[in-house]
Amino acid sequence: MELQRAMTDTSSNAFDYDTRAVSAADTLSPADRYQELFVAVQMQRVFPDSKTFVDCAPRQHPERILEAYRAQNSQPGFDLRNFVLEHFEVYQRKPIEFVADPDNTLAEHIDRLWPVLTRKPRQHPEFSSLLPLPHDYVVPGGRFTELYYWDSYFTMLGLDESGHCELLRSMADNFAYLIDTYGHVPNGNRSYYLSRSQPPVFALMTDLFEESGVHRASDYLPQLRKEHAFWTDGDDQLRPGESHRRCVCLADGSVLNRYWDERDTPREESYIEDVETARSSSRPAHEVYRDLRAGAESGWDFSSRWLGDPQRLSSIRTTQIIPVDLNSFLYNLERQIARLSHAKGQHDCAEAFRQRAEKRLAAIDHYLWNEQQGAYFDYDWCLAQPRDNLTAATLTPLFVKHASAEQAARVAEVVRERLLAPGGLSTTEVSGSGEQWDRPNGWAPLQWMGIRGLQHYGHDALALQIEERWLKIVSLLFESESKLVEKYVLRPCTEHAGGGEYPLQDGFGWTNGVTRKLMQADPSHEAHRCRAGRCRVE
Repeated sequence: MELQRAMTDTSSNAFDYDTRAVSAADTLSPADRYQELFVAVQMQRVFPDSKTFVDCAPRQHPERILEAYRAQNSQPGFDLRNFVLEHFEVYQRKPIEFVADPDNTLAEHIDRLWPVLTRKPRQHPEFSSLLPLPHDYVVPGGRFTELYYWDSYFTMLGLDESGHCELLRSMADNFAYLIDTYGHVPNGNRSYYLSRSQPPVFALMTDLFEESGVHRASDYLPQLRKEHAFWTDGDDQLRPGESHRRCVCLADGSVLNRYWDERDTPREESYIEDVETARSSSRPAHEVYRDLRAGAESGWDFSSRWLGDPQRLSSIRTTQIIPVDLNSFLYNLERQIARLSHAKGQHDCAEAFRQRAEKRLAAIDHYLWNEQQGAYFDYDWCLAQPRDNLTAATLTPLFVKHASAEQAARVAEVVRERLLAPGGLSTTEVSGSGEQWDRPNGWAPLQWMGIRGLQHYGHDALALQIEERWLKIVSLLFESESKLVEKYVLRPCTEHAGGGEYPLQDGFGWTNGVTRKLMQADPSHEAHRCRAGRCRVE
């Protein structure tokens, strides 16, 4: 009975948000709201970027707009673009009077960017796809004008280093609000993201909140339990070979997790792209859509990691793959709940989650550890065999500290031989796929987890190599173009990273956060001497 009460209790919140002060959210997504109008706008490419329309705000009630469209669209001379511009307010990024100062250090430049990337949700457009939040928050930048889940953890590292405790506290309360309101943290605070989440890093956030003095980690115990319930829904009803939502029961009865999405339709923010991908596949379209959406939940959208054929996105099979990093994050979540429950005197709950974590670790070692290759690999549960593509996710078990010392040593050696690039840690070994989460691109969150994971096990020399190479790449582009971007080509040049469904975005939240934190840890690195737009003479 104590366990049941502990699992459902949310009365001990210590956060500062008043739900009465938050605008009402429209949880119907744009596709649900606008139906055939939505399909017409996206399929006729009224806007070059599919995300533009789903971020528009209606100028009147959506039902009136849909009625007007149905009455007018078959009339001679009907102009869909003009209709949309008449009935919707297209989100325009306000011109930002931000100019990189050539006298600023890279750290000073990042500190000046935080206000530029901060959103203050004082007014909320009615029937917008934006989900209201009670407090200020930081967005990644570029076309990403909303809060994103796993991005925010890496952004918070920099906010903490820059001394923005109040903003960190605001974001902490926003995440608690999202979990309390929706039962999980959506991919981002948009209605079209509600059907999925992103890598569950809230437990990592709670440690950061405690370390920075924002809140005690134990204050978030109710939200941590809610998030765990979201990811493990239905796991106790499965038999070997069965799956339900994000849970898969394997041959020996072990349960591990996969990425998933509640919908099996094209992603609304990438509608025509998904339709075209499904058309090039021999599989039922709804299966392709679900796998594309699950790939988006992974944060690695997209990568050969999820593909049957590394060169064809239409071969995506995300829901058939049990990922190393997801299960490592969930192990960490279970350990965190056990630890905090014990601290609060909820001993039955603590023991239950300790056992869950132990079972998960045993399953990870059985299914995801490859003894022959000496690294962690994803597992294809439908084919009942390990995947053969090495990725930077192999370092996540080190990051959350569940690898043994021997496993960590072997992973470090594999990473040194196969994933170390001139600019840091490679995402995968695959080149030429056209997907942005493949070579030659590198990403800030993977550098951070790799560096810290290696340091946890004493592999400091390799960690330092990755750190120094990454900071050099970031510095080179900063010197040549006066900005930080979402991803980098991992070689010493100023070539822009490519691949993916949209142009390279600058800003950029998680790059700023990780870079700011790494620079603090390495005060002698040349990154401290670089200046915007001013190339140094070697």
